[in-house]
Formats: sequence, C-alpha cells, structure tokens
Amino acid sequence: MEDKEETKTFKELGVVDQLIEACDSLGWKNPSKIQAEAIPHALEGKDLIGLAQTGSGKTGAFALPILQALLETPQAFFACVLSPTRELAIQIAEQFEALGSSIGVKSAVLVGGVDQVQQSIALGKRPHIIVATPGRLVDHLSNTKGFSLRTIKYLVLDEADRLLNEDFEKSLDEILNAIPRERRTYLFSATMTKKVQKLQRACLRNPVKIEAASKYSTVDTLKQQFRFVPAKHKDCYLVYILIEKSGSTSMVFTRTCEATRLLALMLRNLGLRAIPISGQMTQAKRLGALNKFKAGECNILICTDVASRGLDIPSVDMVINYDIPTNSKDYIHRVGRTARAGRSGVAISLVNQYELEWYIQIEKLIGKKLPEFPAEEAEVLLLLERVTEAKRLSLMKIKETGGGKRRRGDDDEGDVEKSHTKNKKSSSKRR
Repeated sequence: MEDKEETKTFKELGVVDQLIEACDSLGWKNPSKIQAEAIPHALEGKDLIGLAQTGSGKTGAFALPILQALLETPQAFFACVLSPTRELAIQIAEQFEALGSSIGVKSAVLVGGVDQVQQSIALGKRPHIIVATPGRLVDHLSNTKGFSLRTIKYLVLDEADRLLNEDFEKSLDEILNAIPRERRTYLFSATMTKKVQKLQRACLRNPVKIEAASKYSTVDTLKQQFRFVPAKHKDCYLVYILIEKSGSTSMVFTRTCEATRLLALMLRNLGLRAIPISGQMTQAKRLGALNKFKAGECNILICTDVASRGLDIPSVDMVINYDIPTNSKDYIHRVGRTARAGRSGVAISLVNQYELEWYIQIEKLIGKKLPEFPAEEAEVLLLLERVTEAKRLSLMKIKETGGGKRRRGDDDEGDVEKSHTKNKKSSSKRR
C-alpha cells in the first residue's frame, strides 16, 4: 500500500492539467497522503471528513477539488472556507489564488481586525472563494447589502475542532442556516473530538472518512524532550536553551498574551532577537511580526496558541513550551510547527510543579515517556543575575506604557525594537 501511494501523481488522482501545472509551479511534485486519499473522493462529489496532522498538505486536499469543480461551472460565491484564526484564513486564500492563478480565481478574506468597508468592496467584486472567520462572516451576512451565501456549492470547515469551541458556536449555527442544504461539505480536523462527531452528523451527508495520521501522532523526525524546573528559574532555563541553540529559529509558546510581551522584552534586553505575536495585537501588527520572523529579522517568535495552528512557517527548528498547555491536544499542534514536510525539529517542554498534571496528560496522549533535556543546573544559574535584571527592566517598561492589558498592540513591536537597539551594544560586549 505504501509503495503504491508513493508512485501516485496528481494526474492519477484525476486532477486536470491546468491545476497540475499550478501544483508544479508551487513545487508540489507528488500529492501528500491526505491529498492522495481525499482528492479522488472529493472529485466524485462525496462529502469528506479528513483527519490529518498539521503540515500535511490538507489545504491542497480541499482546494484542488473545489477549483476543478469551479472550472467546470464558473460562478461567483462558489465556495466558503471557515477558519478559526485570521492568519490561517489569509494563508488559505493565498493558496487558492496561487493554485487558481492561471484560471483567474478571485478570493475574498473576511476576518476581524481589518476594515469592514474594504471587505464589503471586495465582496462587491463577486469573488469565487470566500475565506472567513465565523464572527466576521456573520457580520457581513447581516450588514453587507446584496451579500448572501445562497448560491454556494462548497463549505469547508478547516481546523473543525477549534471552530467548535464556544466562541464560534452561535456564529456557526447562523452560517449553517444561511447556506443551501444542497452542497458539498468538507470537514478537516487534526483531532476527532465528540464535538466534531456531533457537527459531522449535523451537516455532512454520507461522508467518506479519511485518516492520514494516527490518532494523536507527532512526526518521526521530531525530537521531543522535557525539563522539570523550579518555577522561579523557568526564565533562566528558557534563556539557557535559546543561547545554546542560538542559530535556530524558535517558537516559544506561553499561556497568556501578557506573557508574550514580557518575555519578548526580556529576551531583547538580553540581546536575543525575539518578537511577540498574540491576540491582543492588531491584525497589521500580527502579520508584521510574522513577516519579520519569516524573513529572519527575528529568529524567536513568542506566541500564544493563536500561532499553534495553520501558520505556514516552513523552517522552524525548535518549539519551546514555556507554559505547558492545559489542553493536551494543543501540545500536538504546537510541536507540529517544527519538523514539517520531512525536516527534523526539536520540541522542549519546561515543566514546573504546578504543570505536572498537564504534562502527564501529554505523555498519555502521545503514548510515550519523553527523555530529559540535558543541562547542568549550576551552568544555567550563572545566567540568573542577568535574567533577573532583564526581567525587572521589562516589567518597568510595561508599567510605564500602561500594562499589558490594552488591546492596542501598536506599541509592542516598537517597545521590543527600541529595547533591542539599546541593548545590542551591551549584549555584544557581554558575549
């Protein structure tokens, strides 16, 4: 079976030449496992449930069949894709446009944090594909004159397990009521939760279920480690690891938006190139931070779970769980940001006594005990004085600018930029 899958081509799956050329230009020579299994069923007109880990090529698995159907019957408002995060929505739309560039595909992205009037103008141009977060789509269905989803032929729920948390439930019900029952529905999720099963019963007809990953798997090329640390020395261990692996691109996950800003400032004060991204920042700032990270201007991205899914950052070398996620499934998504598309990667979790219970749940979920990250405590604590001072300066900075609770996010990057510039010279002296 494996050998057969390896020799599959997009042509064998039934994809038309125009779209095969588009795949070629994106560097997709052969379909991924989820694409090879999903596309034939989708081209036959079946509803799909696709379970696939992050980084498996699932956007292509639903975009190609939709574009092929659009080629056969071109019309505006042909498909609607729902995503739980703004960044993922933007990325899905970019992939639709890249795959459909030779056939003139137009898409509109409807997400919060962006001017609604501009989005209404984009809708007025009658795009083929709408990619949206649920809340903003409902805003447009209620307020944008002449816009409806009554003609759509395809609905995609991407990261369905995330779309089904309470934040989106009401919006999702309204959307399902506003679209035709006669349609194709694709539901993609990394995990099959009870809520996903419930949604499957509510909006799919005789779906084909495709599982391109074991239940909660991490890829074989990922090296996972943990370190049990005293809560008061967690910052020291973080800095130690980042200095040890200073040539790496790293994502550091925290539990709160405030922590992203504090850690980014602290690391900048130590001469490390860190930048925060969180839900408290404006959309423009989030994309700006992401672009700096992608471009290599900053090699450390400090983030909340807003960045654990769907962000296409191909070359992350290391993921550090500074805070252990309270939901063990989020661990799978976080560490899935590294070791993508056959590359290797490292994931290190810093665990204090308060997080031990959550960490045990993670080991149960992945079905194995993780080895310990090796570090001499005495060596780590040599950093204590510098780290304590850097943190004190960061807390002062946050206090000066009105605390971390504001939803502006406009000064966050400025703060870390300034502190980086100021500390560049002193850090090079220290090194």
